[in-house]
Amino acid sequence: MTTNRHKLESSRKNSQPVAVFWFRRDLRLFDNVGLAAALKRELPVLPLFIFDSDILEKLEDRDDRRVQFIHQPIVGLNKQLEDIGSALLVRYGKPAEVFKKLQSEFQIKAVYTNHDYEPYATQRDSEIFQMLKAGGATFSTFKDQVIFEKLEVEKGTGGPYTVFTPYSKKWLSQLDPKDLRSHKLTDDQFLRWSGEKIPSLEEMGFKKSDLIFPDSAPDKKLLKRYHELRNTPSVKGTSRLGLHLRFGTVSVREMAKLAREVAQDTGDQTWLKELIWREFFMQILWHFPHVVKGAFRPEYDRIQFRHDKKDFSRWCEGTTGYPIVDAGMRELNATGFMHNRVRMIAASFLVKHLLVDWRWGEAYFARKLLDFELASNNGNWQWVAGTGCDASPYFRVFNPETQAKKFDPKKEYINFWVPEAKTNKYPEPMIDHVTARLRVLRAYKIGLGKKAPEPTQSAQH
Repeated sequence: MTTNRHKLESSRKNSQPVAVFWFRRDLRLFDNVGLAAALKRELPVLPLFIFDSDILEKLEDRDDRRVQFIHQPIVGLNKQLEDIGSALLVRYGKPAEVFKKLQSEFQIKAVYTNHDYEPYATQRDSEIFQMLKAGGATFSTFKDQVIFEKLEVEKGTGGPYTVFTPYSKKWLSQLDPKDLRSHKLTDDQFLRWSGEKIPSLEEMGFKKSDLIFPDSAPDKKLLKRYHELRNTPSVKGTSRLGLHLRFGTVSVREMAKLAREVAQDTGDQTWLKELIWREFFMQILWHFPHVVKGAFRPEYDRIQFRHDKKDFSRWCEGTTGYPIVDAGMRELNATGFMHNRVRMIAASFLVKHLLVDWRWGEAYFARKLLDFELASNNGNWQWVAGTGCDASPYFRVFNPETQAKKFDPKKEYINFWVPEAKTNKYPEPMIDHVTARLRVLRAYKIGLGKKAPEPTQSAQH
């Protein structure tokens, strides 16, 4: 272990110029692009994490398990830094106000962080950049949470892709080993200081839960069978790494390297393409930020959805009378996770069967999913609703009963989450599938002002 050359004198806080590295969606000390760049400078690096009150105060649930998940690696990062004579500075508050206070405590000459592509984050970073600039400090951001960003994968004619298949082909064709190289960090540039007490969950107004979070270590044996098992909700067939990718407790470059190895071993790129889907939706969000509030294709905002709070509540509670839908919603409410295939079925039911606005469902998933990521959540809900950047027509309507027979034929998943499904205590279906399908097609037809295709067997799933 190298010896730290920079020591903070507690009585002379402003005597030593420092650089700040601001941790956000990159909660790790390994293969961290922005942190590696900061540590290459001569300035001692003060590690910082901000529990953003602008975000946390909007959370509906005081036992939101994601806050606890974030708190755990923060404590872990601090322990790692203490082992090398440094510490993580953790503050709670509005980022601009936190930085303003830090400027009175430290001689901040530079701030480093990694890109965040969400609209709130880009606005926040712009404001902090201007504030730091006025104070004589630089603000540098780096690509870390994706392999390709913004217009790094663009159409031959220029501009962003809006259809996944050509995007993924271009993504794969231009991938180079250098895109996946790890960024080594040196620890002799961290500021040597004794640290401060980390705010507890309770001090920030949150409660602890007993939930056990999925491991960040990928299961390579599982990943080799991912393409075979990923649609079966009763087995452990998905990676469960979305949460760790969301908060950067794993490196996307390491995951992409592993995905390539799996593809080479199995001849199947399904899991690798899941990573590409993630980046596809991120670049959609970056180029078309209007999707946060409305349809990717604005004409779909004319569809008249029902805003039935009772129907929505039954969907949220998992009492729709369709066992596969109810199983998914109960799994979500209990664990913060829902199987990927079931997410599509449950989401489709809300939009296409109940004709409830997809944005209501998107917001509920955003509230409950541990692995919630704005770009992917929005992209997948718009895919289901037929309002997004998808080549398939809007008349795709999943049949919950057909889906259950196909993906949970022995009803193992259903029986676990909806044990009363075979009893008279279980409610009747809220609406008949055929009736629901005709109703939603009519609503889309009226809203779009176009002639909807005639319902056919081939259009049902």
